[in-house]
Amino acid sequence: MGGFIMKKKVLAAIMAATMVLGLAACGSKEAAAPAEAPKEEAAAPAQEEEAPAEAEEEAAPEEAAAPAESSGELIKVGIINNDPNESGYRTANDKDLKAMFTEENGYEASFAYSNKNDEQISSAQKFIQDGVDYLLISAADTAGWDSVLTDAQNEGIRVILFDRVIDADESLYEASIVSDMAKEGETAVEWLKGQGLSEYNIIHLQGVMGSAAQKGRSGALDAAVESEGWKFVTQQTAEWNAVKAQQIVQSVIDSGESFNVIYAENDDMAKGAVAALDKANISHGVGKDVVIMGFDCNKWALEELLKQNWNYDGQCNPFQSSYIDEIIKTIQGGGSPAQKTIIMDEKGFDATEITQEDVDNFGI
Repeated sequence: MGGFIMKKKVLAAIMAATMVLGLAACGSKEAAAPAEAPKEEAAAPAQEEEAPAEAEEEAAPEEAAAPAESSGELIKVGIINNDPNESGYRTANDKDLKAMFTEENGYEASFAYSNKNDEQISSAQKFIQDGVDYLLISAADTAGWDSVLTDAQNEGIRVILFDRVIDADESLYEASIVSDMAKEGETAVEWLKGQGLSEYNIIHLQGVMGSAAQKGRSGALDAAVESEGWKFVTQQTAEWNAVKAQQIVQSVIDSGESFNVIYAENDDMAKGAVAALDKANISHGVGKDVVIMGFDCNKWALEELLKQNWNYDGQCNPFQSSYIDEIIKTIQGGGSPAQKTIIMDEKGFDATEITQEDVDNFGI
């Protein structure tokens, strides 16, 4: 009889320990055990080691059933992105990620936001300490990532890049799902060449310096200014910000220097530039005094093209989450991504050719 009672006590202790461990695996704050729980958990192993094999066999079915009721099977992802308020593109990108990386889809996701590279790297270090399974990164700057990605690799954490490339050895990440920013710039500049203007006096509004988007969209224009004899009236960063862009253009207007092209590296900066033009009663758009160019294809920006108030908008596709999800599932299944780099399909829109269908289908 005493042996039977002892078996029941041992079984109860094992089941209690199993429940505590199952809750701890959830990784959620709500699942944290009360202050008294660690004492019970610490006592259980000693009893378990002394228990006869029969008691362990009786406990096994209960232990196997516990994980099915917990969130221990969720894949932990740490997502590092730029500020969602940076632009309409970034807002759409963040919304897309949050819709995909949910518990319903099998993920436990944590998000960190910054437009500063050092802050992003600090967030990556924290996610490594937290023991995430995957790091998903849209880097503010292309440089400085080697060390933290090496740390992630040493901890068995897989890294996937999205939206932007970085200057790091390809062995440090599993795959990248990115826009070809250089191609975006080349497509825009080729369109601008095709306008056949008698002269090109350009206000160039750049994004955050050092970002992949800024480098790609600036590179093609820099090359054309040099090879085609075009002129930069000013070339400054407005850091993707409409207000800063408006201030830069207003300064040029106040200086009295003539210009006929505004090449803004995102839609928000183009909008800020147009606000300065409107305030000064300077016409813009198709057949007007100033050519307006933007990037990202926000729906409201494409509507400006449709009205012919703007001239050109370059697409940058923010919907990358389904590609990331597919890569993670491939890795979880023991496979490897079919491609190291996935380039998003993108194009540019001309105000004289865009349709309402384009606005509806491609506007973000």
